[in-house]
Amino acid sequence: METSARLLHLLSLLQAPRDWTGPELAARLEVSTRTVRKDVERLRALGYPVHGTRGNVGGYRLGAGARLPPLLLDDEEAVAVAIGLRTAAGGTIAGVEETSLRALTKLERLLPSRLRRRVNALQTHTVPVPRDEPGPRVAAETLTALAAACRDHQRLRLDYRGHDGAASVREVEPYRLVNWGRRWYLVAWDLDRADWRTFRVDRLVPRAPAGPRFAPRQPPEDVVERVMRGVSSAAWRYRASVTVHAAAEVVGERINAAVGTVRAVDADTCVLHTGADSVQALAVHLGLLGVDFTVEDPPELVEQLRTLAERYRNAIRTPSENRGHNSRP
Repeated sequence: METSARLLHLLSLLQAPRDWTGPELAARLEVSTRTVRKDVERLRALGYPVHGTRGNVGGYRLGAGARLPPLLLDDEEAVAVAIGLRTAAGGTIAGVEETSLRALTKLERLLPSRLRRRVNALQTHTVPVPRDEPGPRVAAETLTALAAACRDHQRLRLDYRGHDGAASVREVEPYRLVNWGRRWYLVAWDLDRADWRTFRVDRLVPRAPAGPRFAPRQPPEDVVERVMRGVSSAAWRYRASVTVHAAAEVVGERINAAVGTVRAVDADTCVLHTGADSVQALAVHLGLLGVDFTVEDPPELVEQLRTLAERYRNAIRTPSENRGHNSRP
């Protein structure tokens, strides 16, 4: 094998997330361990940070350096990166569009024709679902600052604008970033309110510098479910507390956090807190539970259920029953 081809093969091996011993690399490359050592020095001279340790358990690993050296990607990795860059160019993070397009142009220029055809086919034959309105965009700097604070357990002071437009300053212990749909959310412990809160990232501005470190708290629930439930309930126009005549476990298996929450009353009864943007949708969703339930309010939902019940009864009446029903005063 020629030196240049062998170096590429060696680099490909070292990019795997593991340590390689000299004899292992020599066996893979079909050369001596002395040649492996020389090739490693050649890679280092080209800017690749190959770290090595001595001893019986020593080996080689490709580490992070002061600058980004060239990377080797296999076919599937190259296609995945190209697709990701195209998605980022039209995504919800502001400020990365031009950078993504520049990187994509460089990558596609180097792709073999067979891989370029795969990437272009995905773009040509994919139709995005139109949205009623564009989603909010957030700055890449804001996301990285929040992510770093979550990682380092550092307090943050935020300028925040609520859904009603009210401005406030919040001091929080950031826990996780959640991306749902076209929006980003920060789940954090609000120090002033002494409770967990979910913040829309496009409505906040972190103040610099970050505050002191904190001891991480145990979150009370799954953060994704918390965001889904909070986002959905905020958009509900109609809300209802429904007594369901079934075990809480049964009802919980038929809904997710975006639909509502379930509280057990006893072994055969639970209360479902749910809602929707219309009473028609709410009535249909309750019917899809497949179990008996009782609704007392809101009045609009009670009336809608009466209308549906009469409609369903009419749907199964025989012609003679319908004539008698229609002839009643």
